[in-house]
Amino acid sequence: MASTSENISSNQNEAGDTERWASLIGGGTMVLMGLKQRSLRGVLTAIAGGGLLYQGVKKKSTIQQAQEAIGIGQVIKVEKTVTINKAVEELYSFWHNFENLPNFMKHLKEVKVLDNKRSHWVATAPLGTSIEWDAEILEDRENEFISWASAEDADVENSGFVRFKKAPGDRGTEVKVVMEYTPPGGALTAVFAKLFGEEPEQQIGDDLRRFKMLMEAGEIATTEGQPRGQ
Repeated sequence: MASTSENISSNQNEAGDTERWASLIGGGTMVLMGLKQRSLRGVLTAIAGGGLLYQGVKKKSTIQQAQEAIGIGQVIKVEKTVTINKAVEELYSFWHNFENLPNFMKHLKEVKVLDNKRSHWVATAPLGTSIEWDAEILEDRENEFISWASAEDADVENSGFVRFKKAPGDRGTEVKVVMEYTPPGGALTAVFAKLFGEEPEQQIGDDLRRFKMLMEAGEIATTEGQPRGQ
């Protein structure tokens, strides 16, 4: 009888070990698949936490599959770089105070810094609407790099980073911005945004040009309403 009990206990332990290993292997596979999807939020979170803290893949429900079929939930990624004839320290300091960002980011109405990690953002959206979200700094390396991601319940799920790097030839600083977000309504909203002249890549490019003007000249020149030259 004792031998039978010991066998049962041994079998249960082996089954438990098998399940734990299967879970670990399955979890590792999911992480690798998530990274293959190149989710910026996941990579930034993993780097900031010193480990793979982001689960890159979730089981898709029938509803999620239907949403993706019509473009809802599609991620938009934008990457832009500009060279500004100013020191790294000056540009980093200005950007690091997120409340300065509406000065050159046209679609931002307001950014309010809540503490040393969190901030609240209000932006204009297509058709005269507004969207709001909270964001949290994931990593902050002085005079070099700032990454952030929106809170889980944000109107617009987004993440990104800005990198400041001394430009070659003593030409100032290269400022690189990478952003990834899912617009409200998914890809359908993104298409309508393009029709109204609010295409995301163009927005970021224009914002960085205004940032360059503001930092180099102290003001942003405007040509709105003026005819374009040849």
